Amino acid sequence: MNIVVAVKQIPDLQQVRIKNSQPVFDGVPYALSLIDKNALEAALQLKEATGNNLMVVSVGNEEVEETVKEALAAGADEAYLLLNNDLTNLESSQSAVLLAALIKKIDDVGIVIFGEGSGDNYSGQVGPRVAEILELPEVGYASRIEIGGSTATVIRSLEDSDEILEAKLPLVVTVLGDINEPRIPSVTQILKAGKKPKQIFDIDDLGLDVPPKSVNTISNRAPENERKRLPVKSVDELLAALKAEGFVGR
Repeated sequence: MNIVVAVKQIPDLQQVRIKNSQPVFDGVPYALSLIDKNALEAALQLKEATGNNLMVVSVGNEEVEETVKEALAAGADEAYLLLNNDLTNLESSQSAVLLAALIKKIDDVGIVIFGEGSGDNYSGQVGPRVAEILELPEVGYASRIEIGGSTATVIRSLEDSDEILEAKLPLVVTVLGDINEPRIPSVTQILKAGKKPKQIFDIDDLGLDVPPKSVNTISNRAPENERKRLPVKSVDELLAALKAEGFVGR
């Protein structure tokens, strides 16, 4: 059985500058999404517990091959990559179709692990969409994963409780960002990562076209709230203003 983890390359958010209320990406290097590092660590712990191989999958431009070395250095055994310089700014439905096609290239998939959302758009849709395409059960909000034989036990952390679920493999799981503390590869591991096997595909190799976008992101900015700036000179005037806005009393 193979363990699969999906990772996404995004701009290093710590080096993004803001100018005129807009992010500036010029000269910003790429890195793995932070939540995907948690997914990777969860997959690595399963690999160590079960002895199964760990495959990392990713879709993007040519720079993904370099970025994914971090996952290989951390302990992934092999990478399956769909590389094309036109594969930038993908929307969730597009990423899901391409990742699902890539996962189908891997034999004997037992579990596919995603972060609960990417570090840039954070739609939280790719994992469930891939599960739907692959016709696999999916468990979200995972804070712990264990595998025993052909069954996975997953603890889901919800707002007011935890759920313990059991599901037959193969299975798709999306993990929370606080599920673990990702390991940091050593320099030696990073140097050895370049020698690990990588299966590189183009869109034509998968026999599909990039689907059109079904969602267009207009802006990621928070809505602006204008203050009314009402002057008050006494407690009575303050209470009257709050009542007029419906914040206190009736």
